[in-house]
Amino acid sequence: MTLSSDSPPDHDTRPRAGTSAYRRTVVALVAAAVATFAQLWSLQPILPAISQGFDASASQAALSISLATGGLAGFTLVWSGVADRLGRARVIAVSLLAATALGCLTPFAGELWLLLGLRALQGAALGGVPAAAVAYLAEEVHPSDAPRATGLYIAGNPLGGMGGRLLAGFATDLGGWQWGIAANTLLGLAALAVFALVLPRGPHRRGATAGPGPATAHGAPATGNGTFTGPAAPGMGARLRAALATRGLPALYAQALLLMGAFMTVYNLLGFRLTAPPFGLSQAAASLLFLSYTAGMLGSAVAGNAVARWGGYAVLTTSTVLMAAGLGGLFGTALPGLLAALLVMTFAFFSAHATASAWVGARAVAGRAQAMAVYTLAYYLGSSLFGWLGGLVYDTVGWDGAVVFALGLCAGAALAGLRLRRLPRVEAGPRRSGPPEGPATGRGTGE
Repeated sequence: MTLSSDSPPDHDTRPRAGTSAYRRTVVALVAAAVATFAQLWSLQPILPAISQGFDASASQAALSISLATGGLAGFTLVWSGVADRLGRARVIAVSLLAATALGCLTPFAGELWLLLGLRALQGAALGGVPAAAVAYLAEEVHPSDAPRATGLYIAGNPLGGMGGRLLAGFATDLGGWQWGIAANTLLGLAALAVFALVLPRGPHRRGATAGPGPATAHGAPATGNGTFTGPAAPGMGARLRAALATRGLPALYAQALLLMGAFMTVYNLLGFRLTAPPFGLSQAAASLLFLSYTAGMLGSAVAGNAVARWGGYAVLTTSTVLMAAGLGGLFGTALPGLLAALLVMTFAFFSAHATASAWVGARAVAGRAQAMAVYTLAYYLGSSLFGWLGGLVYDTVGWDGAVVFALGLCAGAALAGLRLRRLPRVEAGPRRSGPPEGPATGRGTGE
């Protein structure tokens, strides 16, 4: 990193990329992402089996996804407040433990309403991970490397989602949908163990607005670990207002709402599309197309470096256009073309998601945990609401209508993103007392 001659020395002791503490932190958070998203999305590829098992329509079966993501969305603000008091690492562990316990009960649901209720509770339990994880990385990792760490954590989302879907699809073919859920519960338990054993021990920051050093962006007194103390510490209401009023954040929340809605519309209905004519694939074979999530891992991992070179708005806009192009390829009936379109769409979506979520974590100088919770709320509200509405569109007019619906959501995201064009682009590192203004930086990245 090149600093100007009058730049103060960097006294930030948080782990940098390449250190053991950084690697252990990233591995632990990726494991938490795997545990979360393997369990959250395990039912998605087996919705046709659930529909058949309970004699339900596509939109009714999709409620097992929508209620889980809705429960997660509804409890993110609750979990963010708990994380401010108890610590983010502790909240992540408790969240995963509760969700895994509920996962043990779900295979025994004999009625659709009971399955849906357990899934809603499991989603609410899982909400602690996305509500705390990005804020944890923003506070515990050096500001210059936090965007890369966030990108790697986001890459754990498709890793868990893809692994969970594949595992569920093959287990369902062997023993029914109950086996698909049980297999992912075991995967979640193993990932929880990795998180607990690998995360570095030691004092962790609890302040929702902790900056990179003892001085904060607002001049409020802070402890040596960045936690606000004294009468200047903002309350929950003030932090939430900051999360809603900070310039650019509402437009970033809109990206989460609309792009996730488009993405989930496609993946909720993909199993129905592939097991029906003209494809007629088995449950296990249809699940193999969820390997397209590997493109999502790549998109998440490269987003940070792309933003550093071209800026957040350029990457976000390009990703949205590329996602729409991938959606356009889903109208075809040739399996190779469908797979190629899925790869493009998935790469673009996770690139956009990694960019937007890191941008929120960086811009939210005050109320970072609440800002991330609102982003997560929008993200999973999009999954819950638009995923269910996409199912209704599919029940009414079929696959092509659902794809048009998803394209409309992408167009809405692009329009909302126009509000981000003139946000300031600044450099990260020790030049500033507060967090950087964007998800990654331009010239001061240390590359």
